[in-house]
Amino acid sequence: MPLCLGIALASGAPLISGIIAGVVGGLVVGLLSGSPLGVSGPAAGLTAIILVATQELGGFNLLLTAVILAGAIQVLLGFLRAGVIAYYFPNTVIHGMLAGIGVLIILTQLPHALGLRAAIDGPVTATALPGLMTPGAVLITLLSLAMLVLWERPFIKQHKWLGAIPGSMLAVVMGIGLAALFNRIPALAIHPSLFVELPDLGSLGALPRPALEGVWNPIVWRTALVIAIVASLETLLCVEATDKLDPQRRLTPANRELHAQGIGNMVSGFLGGLPVTQVIVRSSANIQSGGQSKLSTMLHGAFILAAVLAFADLLRMVPLASLAAILFMVGWKLIKPAQFVALWKQGAMRFAPFAITVVGVAFMDLLTGVGLGMAVAVVHILWKNYQVPFHFDRASHRTGEPIRIVLSEDVTFLNKASIKRTLTKLPDGARVVFDTSRTVALDPDVEEIIAEFRREAPKRGIEVEWSGTVAPRPQHTRILFRQVILTAARSISPATH
Repeated sequence: MPLCLGIALASGAPLISGIIAGVVGGLVVGLLSGSPLGVSGPAAGLTAIILVATQELGGFNLLLTAVILAGAIQVLLGFLRAGVIAYYFPNTVIHGMLAGIGVLIILTQLPHALGLRAAIDGPVTATALPGLMTPGAVLITLLSLAMLVLWERPFIKQHKWLGAIPGSMLAVVMGIGLAALFNRIPALAIHPSLFVELPDLGSLGALPRPALEGVWNPIVWRTALVIAIVASLETLLCVEATDKLDPQRRLTPANRELHAQGIGNMVSGFLGGLPVTQVIVRSSANIQSGGQSKLSTMLHGAFILAAVLAFADLLRMVPLASLAAILFMVGWKLIKPAQFVALWKQGAMRFAPFAITVVGVAFMDLLTGVGLGMAVAVVHILWKNYQVPFHFDRASHRTGEPIRIVLSEDVTFLNKASIKRTLTKLPDGARVVFDTSRTVALDPDVEEIIAEFRREAPKRGIEVEWSGTVAPRPQHTRILFRQVILTAARSISPATH
């Protein structure tokens, strides 16, 4: 429940929307999903999208319409058997996306962690910052962080009873107690605006409602498409990770999971909740707690609903600083500083897509960041195709020995530049052997380049041989076509021009 509230806070959404998403993720998605251990709810990976989209759409009600449409798109993706979509994204870009989201979460929670009441009204300068901070909120943030770090230590996790208590819950309880204590000390008192705000749950009319007229708004559809793609990607990646953690090694049907998530998002958006995904943090906690079936997922949703209905007044006593501390830990786990070092050691071409994605997601937007990371990864692929398969070392060549050019299994148009460069650099008078013993498919564009080289080779004293089962046609179709056109043109008398 604290995680539901914290993610709603980071998304700039009404806090009750995070609770609704948690309930729907447990009861609705848990019932329909084929994942025995996966737990769904509001995800940190969507906070940046929700925060920006709400401002762009001009209100949370239009965002709820986008969530409903996103759910419908996910159902369609399930029917289209798009469960393999996650395999088309490089791991470096995916990790960069998560790390960038972690950076963004920490940055957006700084005002709540420092108790900056005036930060929302305008820019805060460095000199004015100390005067705007609330000392009591800062203390709650620091002590909550200390509690969360302590609860991550092995001696706590391995303890029979202490390990069963969520550290985030302890941080929230401690925050409530400290806030009550600090309000008796004028220097540490916390303003009421720095606490959780929940509507009166006695009436369903208090819940946020989708503005269904926004279905005709193209910006709403664009937002829905982004939410559907990112939520589906997050879910499918989490499904893969959760299945690996399952002690019984059960496999989750990916397309059924997309159906379940889509229906869950439609229900969540209609009720006023945030979009839901399967979440690795919740799923791993379920596994570590001894979960065996979908029943644990559904009970988790039921318990959240019962707690909100029974303890709404208690939730309003939670300081935002405690939730900010919880989100700091969520962001830190998404960033994983050790992976920066590990990817750097693997080489620049592994680190570059990751780093660019992190910067793009954190300081631009999620879609731009992922797009930049994918662009760098694609450029790397093109560069490798240009460099590796066709290289001739002029310095190591000995006069009289044949130059062997080994073509790869599938020679595509991406190899045109490298082949052209290699053939241009061949020394005059050489003996060249094209080896296609491993080649299955030879692109017609490449055939044209080789055919042109074979025609020009005698002028340079180059002898060309072919070794293998796949050989280029002596004349490429396009060359023959051009020759036919030129012959026809010459046959036309000048008077007819």
